[in-house]
Amino acid sequence: MFFGPHERKALYESDRQVIDTNSPIDYLPIFLSEAPLLFKSGKFPIDVALISVSPPDRHGFCSLGVSVDISAAAVQCAKRVIAQINPNMPRTHGDGFIHVNNVDCGVITQTDPEIAHVDEIHRRIGEYVAELIPNRACIQMGIGEIPNAICSSLINHTDLGIHTETMSDGVLELFNRGVITNKYKNVHPGLSVCSFVLGSKEMFDFVDDNPEFLFRTSDFVNDGAVIKMNNNMIAINSAIEIDLTGQVCADSIGTKIYSGVGGQLDFMSSSAKSEGGKPIIAIPSCTRKGDSKIVGMLQNGAGVVTTRSHIHYVCTEYGIAELYGKNMRQRARELIRVAHPKHRDRLISEAKQFYGL
Repeated sequence: MFFGPHERKALYESDRQVIDTNSPIDYLPIFLSEAPLLFKSGKFPIDVALISVSPPDRHGFCSLGVSVDISAAAVQCAKRVIAQINPNMPRTHGDGFIHVNNVDCGVITQTDPEIAHVDEIHRRIGEYVAELIPNRACIQMGIGEIPNAICSSLINHTDLGIHTETMSDGVLELFNRGVITNKYKNVHPGLSVCSFVLGSKEMFDFVDDNPEFLFRTSDFVNDGAVIKMNNNMIAINSAIEIDLTGQVCADSIGTKIYSGVGGQLDFMSSSAKSEGGKPIIAIPSCTRKGDSKIVGMLQNGAGVVTTRSHIHYVCTEYGIAELYGKNMRQRARELIRVAHPKHRDRLISEAKQFYGL
């Protein structure tokens, strides 16, 4: 349902980057908002749920901690539950409690969290995205360098709220400065709502037993009917590549699955229906190899996670492209304007060929 580096390594032969036909790993494309319903339907039987939990309290309850998302539903539906009991796992409030009597096997372990760092390119992207976010907005963003950079650019905002699938260390400074108050949210006002967290030990310590955070399952947090109830809902997501019409590929490099669809479309489509809401894609203009992430045409086999009809804004380190209400030629011009200068001539040529620019 969602690939990370370990899953990619297990599925693909690292030397040839082709599928290992003997690998037990495969990808199931589904929105995280629908995964709990899939589990409960019985169409995807779960033999074993492998989970990470906090140590049990005096009542025997462990917490799923920073990963409630689809884990809670997996626990409910699995034939067997194996728990990794980690003293570094925070106890969080919400839907993530599980009693030790419902665990078939427990293993005590200890792992440390990680944190992503921000460079100059991501800092500039963060500044442009921050221009699109009004005070009193409710924000959704992911994890990594760009969300952390965006948070760094929001320190002078006021009364922001959080309703997000995931979050990381970038929000810490906003909490410490009083920027995030959740005062003007319509859904769970006064609380930061999420389904999982990644980040440093400082982030884990901050959410530990903190009643200001409410960890709900993905079928609630990512439910479009819930998301759009928050006014000024700003959804900020990333992409692997975007074509000149605004089609977003976020889960694969060509036919090679890289991550997953997650909750991107849930938040992008629903934020557009929120009063004052904005769906935003934020990306560096180039990959680490220097290839343009804005392309004339998506690679063969690339999956369209968010359609051209859902995109309102695209931000790179070169500015903001506004696509909402624009036709195909206008979209191409906007996206070329925020592409890396070294790729613009080629993109103009492709836009003339494909769309009569």
